[in-house]
Amino acid sequence: MSRIGNPQLLRTMNERLLLDRLRVHGPSSRGELAKASGLSKPTVSAALSGLEEAGLVRLVGSLSGRPGPTTAIYDVNVRAGVVAGVDIGRHWVRLAIADLRGDFIARSDIRNSARSAVDLVRRVRTLAHRVAADAEIDWTAVHYAVIGSPGVLNSATGRLDYAPNLPGWGRAGLVGQLRDALEVESAIENDINLAAVGELTSGAGVGVRNFVLVSIGTGVGMGIVINGELYVGSTGAAGEVSFLPAAEVDAPPDDARQRGMTETVAAAGGVTRNARQAGMSPASAKEIFAAAVAGDARARSVVEAEGRRIGALITAVAAILDPELVVLGGGIGHNVDLLGDSIARRMAELGPLRPRIVASTLGDDGVLTGAVSRALGVARDRLFDRRTPSA
Repeated sequence: MSRIGNPQLLRTMNERLLLDRLRVHGPSSRGELAKASGLSKPTVSAALSGLEEAGLVRLVGSLSGRPGPTTAIYDVNVRAGVVAGVDIGRHWVRLAIADLRGDFIARSDIRNSARSAVDLVRRVRTLAHRVAADAEIDWTAVHYAVIGSPGVLNSATGRLDYAPNLPGWGRAGLVGQLRDALEVESAIENDINLAAVGELTSGAGVGVRNFVLVSIGTGVGMGIVINGELYVGSTGAAGEVSFLPAAEVDAPPDDARQRGMTETVAAAGGVTRNARQAGMSPASAKEIFAAAVAGDARARSVVEAEGRRIGALITAVAAILDPELVVLGGGIGHNVDLLGDSIARRMAELGPLRPRIVASTLGDDGVLTGAVSRALGVARDRLFDRRTPSA
């Protein structure tokens, strides 16, 4: 039988259309769904009946008090499945459990004080069960989890490459141990890529087809969105801009080769090092930016130099990708109000390319938001396919 004429396939397509409509737009009547989808009311009723029987849609209310029969209101059963997002960073570990609409049911952020990779895995497991308890579910009820982490998963070796800021994080067997500890089906993705997904779905990148997220903090990285989709390259290393050459590093030492020349000079460690060379004694890059706001001339000079580095980096990126928008994130990058002028001056010196530059609207929540979004994409498909007979 032709696929076009297959009644089961047509019903499946109609059910998915209505399920996605309810998920995005919220509670609706059969008449509203028919008008929005272009389907007939009997077709909508049949599709809703199938979705309700599968537990994916539920009756949430009714409207009466006007001529004609009572109008039933339907919505997605957001608790038909739950997902989790995990953000493992150098200083913080964040974990959230979300329903099928992406709303967080429970969340917790803890300081990353782990002394080893094994200790960190143990803490992530403990945090997962604690958040599940807060959500009043068993952790094993989570349908799918996405873990955001520094580095790029090497499919050939199973290791995380380019993750020097988390000691021991690139050793053999670590990824498997992390997945085993979580006990639910999961995937691990680069944290900056997930932050870009977060901006695409809920932040500064909503409605933007081509943009990049440049994150500058403990490390330097970039997430790339092309034609509305995350781009990771052939091995997942697209956006590893920490390895772009930096004029300030002529003969890179081993540390610069491992971390990348741009990261060595532009990340938090490079900023604090430059401040010390200027006669300051900062405890952190955050302290330097606070001093610049307060008017300290030395701090302002350090911030100016950092802005020029970022301007050169954005110029290089713009020359290759021509993004409509550059979203700056990370502990340093989000200071667009302080860095903006020096970034613009450096870009003007280097050429005519002028992408729009804004600060991340999600801030520290970007990776977690992106992780939940990716997990939802998998879970929604699986929950729907699981209840659909083979076409």
